[in-house]
Amino acid sequence: MNITRTTDFELITSLNKPIHELHVSLYPQYFTEYNYEAIRDSFESLVKNDLFIFLLLEDANEPLGYAWVELRNYHQNAFTKARQALFVHQISIVNGQKRRGYGTALMNYIYDLAREQSIETVELDYWANNEVAKNFYKKQGFSGYREFVYKSV
Repeated sequence: MNITRTTDFELITSLNKPIHELHVSLYPQYFTEYNYEAIRDSFESLVKNDLFIFLLLEDANEPLGYAWVELRNYHQNAFTKARQALFVHQISIVNGQKRRGYGTALMNYIYDLAREQSIETVELDYWANNEVAKNFYKKQGFSGYREFVYKSV
C-alpha cells in the first residue's frame, strides 16, 4: 500500500464517484447526480489551491481511494483564539475495497501530516445518516464539540 500527494484531478474525479453517489442516495434533496465533467472541472480548480491536499491511496499500483484535506487557519478575534487544524473534506474508497484498512491508512497518514506540521487537531464532518462514516470516525477516536442542525420551514 502506498499513499502519496496528487494533483491528478481526473483520477480524483473517478475515485470520488462512490462517495458522491452515497451522498446522492442519502440526501437527494441536496446532491446532484454524479457528473464526471462537472466534478472534474471542480477538482481541477481545487488542486491548484495550496491549502488543499489530495492524497492518493494505491495498492499494487492500483488506485483504490483518496482523501481531500484542507489546512485551516483560524485567526484570533474577539471571540476565539488563533489555531490551525487539518480538515478532512472527503475520504473515498472504491467499491469492493472497503473494510480492508484503507480508510484507516489514509487517516493515519493525515494524523502524521498534522504532527509534522505541529497541528494538534484533525477536524471533519459527515452527513448524519451516513452510519458507515459515523462508526468509522468513532472507531478513529473522533468526538464532537459542535453540532450543525437545521429545521425545514
